[in-house]
Amino acid sequence: MAGGKMKKDKQKGPRAPSNHYQGGVTFHKSKGQHILKNPLLVDAIVQKAGIKPTDTILEIGPGTGNLTKKLLEAGKMVIAVELDPRMVLELQRRFQGTPFSNRLKVIQGDVLKTDLPYFDICVANIPYQISSPLTFKLLFHQPAFRCAIIMFQREFAMRLVAQPGDNLYCRLSVNTQFYARVSHLLKVGKNNFRPPPKVDSSVVRIEPRKPRPEVNHKEWDGFIRICFIRKNKTLGSIFKQKNVLSLLEKNYKTLQALQGSQNVSLSGNDDMEIARLGDESMEMDDGMDDDMDMECDEAEGEGEVSEFKNKVISVLKEGKFEEQRASKLSQESFLTLLSMFNKVKASVEFYTVNAKEGPSFNGRRKSILKEFITKHNVPNHVPDELVECSSQDDEVPKKPNVKSKETKMN
Repeated sequence: MAGGKMKKDKQKGPRAPSNHYQGGVTFHKSKGQHILKNPLLVDAIVQKAGIKPTDTILEIGPGTGNLTKKLLEAGKMVIAVELDPRMVLELQRRFQGTPFSNRLKVIQGDVLKTDLPYFDICVANIPYQISSPLTFKLLFHQPAFRCAIIMFQREFAMRLVAQPGDNLYCRLSVNTQFYARVSHLLKVGKNNFRPPPKVDSSVVRIEPRKPRPEVNHKEWDGFIRICFIRKNKTLGSIFKQKNVLSLLEKNYKTLQALQGSQNVSLSGNDDMEIARLGDESMEMDDGMDDDMDMECDEAEGEGEVSEFKNKVISVLKEGKFEEQRASKLSQESFLTLLSMFNKVKASVEFYTVNAKEGPSFNGRRKSILKEFITKHNVPNHVPDELVECSSQDDEVPKKPNVKSKETKMN
């Protein structure tokens, strides 16, 4: 056209295949295979790990061995856990006939299902989809190791190190920092990997606390789950929810019936474990479900308020936690509140078991648990350790007398 420029049509040829391979091995993004290609970053990770010449190092997801080589140069021995058999062969081929071959042990398998051997330090560039379960598997590993240097997706890493009041502070933050000291080391751009992931990453240092906190782990996890149902709501409003009170009371009644207790209390063996929530485990805590969908109706205006609820709310008021929010509380505050729940005793019987009418529950006999739950329609919100296989000689106890809600409780 006059006064204009002719736009030339560019001929588009066939697109070149993606060059996501090294040494003839193709990497699969769907399996979380993103190999570190920046040698300066590899050196920085090894330096941050503080490896001693006598250390046994656990490497998770070694890939083609770029980081493995540096670890072998720094430590005494490297135990590499790899799921992909192609990567296992590549590792063995790379170090075969070298001075490192006798100091490298390769375990093929899923690290979440593998019994890990003794190690001093863990260094890992892991598939991001296993970040949460792997973190807690390491935290509960015995004997405890010195530290772990792990590459995480950046948002997950920021949740690990978040402090009370931060936007990303969640159950993951509380649980991880309760069992370990966590610090952020490096921010890693996505272009440092082959193939590059969609998001940036971060390197985090995790040091398990020694000695490990002496708490009931399931009780602690259940308690934190309640507090973070709505992390920005007050604890008073959370513990007044009908579903929360109902769940706690049902769990309580089940435990007390199985233990043959004649008096109700609010903690461990003789007390009610108020925060025990059932089968969900801490290992599945990814910190992404802080505001989970739960009914938020409060148990108000339904006639006489239960003694159980009164005891729960009185604990919150006594410790001045009723107006506090989980998003602002420190680990010390959560421990204080849980300790207060475990010290308060209720004065009313919810469930009684007559030993003469059914098998004795003395000595913590739990062998008839499954039949008891089935016949009496008791919700299965009891600890895993109480579940045992029933014997043929056991009988199902008669249904205990449950007090009506309309009956005034002493």
